[in-house]
Amino acid sequence: MDKATSFLPTISGVAALAGMVGGIISDLLGGWDAWIAVLIIAMGADYISGLVVAGVFKRSKKSENGALESRAGWKGLFRKGMTLLIVMIAAQLDQITGSLLIRDGVIIAYLVNELISLTENAGLMGVPILPPIKKAIAILKTKSGGENTDG
Repeated sequence: MDKATSFLPTISGVAALAGMVGGIISDLLGGWDAWIAVLIIAMGADYISGLVVAGVFKRSKKSENGALESRAGWKGLFRKGMTLLIVMIAAQLDQITGSLLIRDGVIIAYLVNELISLTENAGLMGVPILPPIKKAIAILKTKSGGENTDG
């Protein structure tokens, strides 16, 4: 066996482990469906747009000087992780109650939050935000009791 092929069992073992962990996480999230896919895409888009706002435009509301700050980035990632943990709990509540509504309702609520944050980031980049969208965001913020705290 040469050096190149001696790593193959290691690579396939890592791939198998990653697949197993991914399958367990997917199951805990209530399965992989369009709702969870859209939420994760929105979370990724929001995080990346937040990095662009801070790194390129230097207009982040998460740091004093508006620039990139690792602490703010980590806080954002931990918030997103907590969001997924809450979705996991909601999925387990659905299993207990025999419902299909709790998880999807939680995902919808967090998806709205991600879309608001993404829109705010777009506005900080100078993308024009239509007045009805600005008004809807202001209403949602007022009803939720404050400013969007997502990263």
